[in-house]
Amino acid sequence: MAREFVIRVPASSANIGPGFDVLGIGLNLYLTINVKIDAEQFGEESKKDPFNCLISYEGEGADEVPFQSDKNFLTQTALYVLRVNSVRTFPLGTRILVHNDVPLGRGLGSSGTAVVGGVLLANAIGGFGFSKQRCLDYCLMIERHPDNITASMMGGFVGSFLRDLSKSESERVHQPLENILSPKKGETSTDAPSNLGTHVKYHMSEKIKCVAIIPQFEVSTNKSRSVLPSSYSREDIVFNLQRLAVLTSAVGAENLDPALIYSAMQDRLHQPYRKVLIPGLSEVITKFTPENHPGLLGICLSGAGPTILCLATKNFNQIASDVIEIFRKKNVICKWRLLEPAYEGATVEEISKL
Repeated sequence: MAREFVIRVPASSANIGPGFDVLGIGLNLYLTINVKIDAEQFGEESKKDPFNCLISYEGEGADEVPFQSDKNFLTQTALYVLRVNSVRTFPLGTRILVHNDVPLGRGLGSSGTAVVGGVLLANAIGGFGFSKQRCLDYCLMIERHPDNITASMMGGFVGSFLRDLSKSESERVHQPLENILSPKKGETSTDAPSNLGTHVKYHMSEKIKCVAIIPQFEVSTNKSRSVLPSSYSREDIVFNLQRLAVLTSAVGAENLDPALIYSAMQDRLHQPYRKVLIPGLSEVITKFTPENHPGLLGICLSGAGPTILCLATKNFNQIASDVIEIFRKKNVICKWRLLEPAYEGATVEEISKL
């Protein structure tokens, strides 16, 4: 039976303000996965792949991704979910066209979109009928930081955390990623515990837009994590917790208070340490205020960087231009996008079933 469906996964910005490893926003910049399953049309060609899947890419990263299904991160993820649910391969004649608008290595959740897309791909192909919450469990087996994964899967402005795990569950979750994605011959991957992640959606005023200034260089998550300290002072932790409690309500107010939101967007847990990796970050974070840039509500590093995220209600072009000018003086070229929260999160749309 031939099928066609489309999966759309929004980008994400994580570590919003004081919400290091906690807060994320789904953004209307998408990884789109077009899937056709037709054994008659694509069957013979799909046999060239060890798991019956033809892959092609367009957009960001198209010249960097492998096209063998057990090497490609998106289809590796799908194969993991299929495997632990007793399905060994993609159906004969599976063809996947990926169009990616999410820049790689820029702090906009590109790896997270691939994980979410892969899990939803397996759920659709296997006909498992998993809820988004159950799909999130599988995502968190691969991407262990829930802030960006949850924002892409669930959409909107979200707070999230991993629940406390028993010893046996912890051993299942915190194992080398290659054991999950590429088990040795004869071995099976570990199924995901239930309800790994807990999240809540916060109300966010529809007046708020997201100005993303995207420097044209990559910062790997591993490198960005390596500059962080192994422990923090009580003063800095309390500083962030206080602002976190205020920010999550302030952005949903009917009458937005720029001074309040700007103050509540301050951070001491990751941005001060990551400025060594991103020329111009310190100036951008300290010099841009609602007073000198009307319409600006808050400004922060997006994810692991280097993208800068500005929450604003107006003067988007001026805000972006002035941030870009600071980076230009540091010999860093930037692009920018005006984005909105992707409230619906990831979607799967069945086009046809013949």
